[in-house]
Amino acid sequence: MKSKLLVVVLAAALMAPAIVQAQAPTAGKPAPTEVQKELGQIVTAIKAKLKEKQGKATAAELADDLKQFDALLAKHAGEKTDELAYVLYMKAALFEQVLGDKTTAEKYYAQMKADFKGTKYVANFERQQAAKPETDKLQAALATGLAFPDFNEKDLAGQPLSVGQFKGKVVLVDFWATWCGPCVHELPNVIETYKKYHGEGFEIIGISLDSSREKLDGFIKSHDGMTWPQFFDGQGWKNKLAQQYGVRSIPFTVLVGPDGKILGKGLRGPALGEAVAKALK
Repeated sequence: MKSKLLVVVLAAALMAPAIVQAQAPTAGKPAPTEVQKELGQIVTAIKAKLKEKQGKATAAELADDLKQFDALLAKHAGEKTDELAYVLYMKAALFEQVLGDKTTAEKYYAQMKADFKGTKYVANFERQQAAKPETDKLQAALATGLAFPDFNEKDLAGQPLSVGQFKGKVVLVDFWATWCGPCVHELPNVIETYKKYHGEGFEIIGISLDSSREKLDGFIKSHDGMTWPQFFDGQGWKNKLAQQYGVRSIPFTVLVGPDGKILGKGLRGPALGEAVAKALK
């Protein structure tokens, strides 16, 4: 559903390194700014409306909400910050991913690059655009039905790690990070699925995009049931395997069947358990 696409868009954007998520402050994190708070309210309203309309809202039905993006930008006219660039990005992404209007989306992407040229957010965005042909090529290799292009690395304990070592089992390759809100939100479902099907032949390999080994270790210890192996190299978004597979947003998952072929990507919520149960049969 399109409402789910918006959630993915929001998740990806909120994880941009230059942007602090619009959430309550936690230890070591700054409190959200007024811009972030207001943007959070706009996003919440749109998500609620899309849920109510089962993801089929039109631009006309979201007109009042779309005006809120403009009002927020106008309120801070003349300011050139990452968070304001992000506001315009969100409006463009809404048109592209939810309303299916790529022409209007491109107009707002262009406006963002022009109005906020010189910000880190726009610089990152332009780098991603330049790399898109290559990342699309890498992602194409992860199409359903193809053999998973395996890796050979070591886990946190220094033990060999690959999908191939679990031949004959169903394996979820999970790209995530402790700082990723949507990843943490999805984690209980992943743990529940693991506990339910591990005994039947379900395995998980975590690919952590964290930078701090200490934070990663602490997070894993504090989450009961998170016992599957993890790959970590401390490079954040430049994680070796994230680069290898063209991962541009997280959470990102690839489900591999007993025969080593890809069964699906981006499975979350009930869809994950359903796919695992079907594969194990």
